[in-house]
Amino acid sequence: MPAPERIPPRSMSSPESPRDIELLARGELTVRGRVREASNAVLYCSVAHEGREAACVYKPVAGEQPLWDFPDGTLAQREVAAYEISEATGWGLVPPTVLRDGPYGEGMVQLWIEADPGARLLALTEDEEAGEGWKAVGPAQIDEERTALLVHADTPELRRLAVLDAVINNGDRKGGHLLPAPGGRLYGIDHGVTFHVDDKLRTLLWGWAGEELPAEAVGVLDALDRSLDPGAPLATRLAELLTGAEVAAVRARVEALRATGRHPEPSGRWPAIPWPPV
Repeated sequence: MPAPERIPPRSMSSPESPRDIELLARGELTVRGRVREASNAVLYCSVAHEGREAACVYKPVAGEQPLWDFPDGTLAQREVAAYEISEATGWGLVPPTVLRDGPYGEGMVQLWIEADPGARLLALTEDEEAGEGWKAVGPAQIDEERTALLVHADTPELRRLAVLDAVINNGDRKGGHLLPAPGGRLYGIDHGVTFHVDDKLRTLLWGWAGEELPAEAVGVLDALDRSLDPGAPLATRLAELLTGAEVAAVRARVEALRATGRHPEPSGRWPAIPWPPV
């Protein structure tokens, strides 16, 4: 029997193949270990199907920790909904993600991304302003006596992710959830705390707050607005993963972004920076 075709950790700049989704959805999952740092159960797995094999992450619903402001057992669906929105934008910012049964019941399965250890997206500087190629987030406490300026990279890929986070109402965009892949590709992961009907946007990507949206983003939002029309395939798919009120809130956020033409600013009603930030 020939050895399975091993799919390398995603790092290419080409769009994901539907074969990746088929592999994740239909392949045999084998648990290889656990990501201990995660608050919910996150299992590192391999998945194999019809001669193809890849590394992936499996988050069973049974391993989710209850949250006071999100209904129990819904984080996996929100992860998949974030992938569906990302695909609709054409930006491909979320790794291929499916909802399926696994060794510990239904859960989210997502292609494993190997981050580029040399990429720098966040930094602390003692300068009063962000330097060229960086955007200021705000002051950060280093110790009892020192503060520094937290900055993030000023790149088109990161800016796209900031727009996506505004659409999905991401309440937990930490530094560790940013995965720069070799070749310049950027992915965002851990989208369980998303799609709340209330404003929950918490992120480290506030550097563009209040600035005009790029023309590219405006065009994407226009197309996304049409894709969210009742009965459209994306709207129908989201209705399988979210409540009716949450889908309506997605439409409202897209409409608001199109109306203002600007990146959102912190509301002041909710902590703007997630904790811990990394």
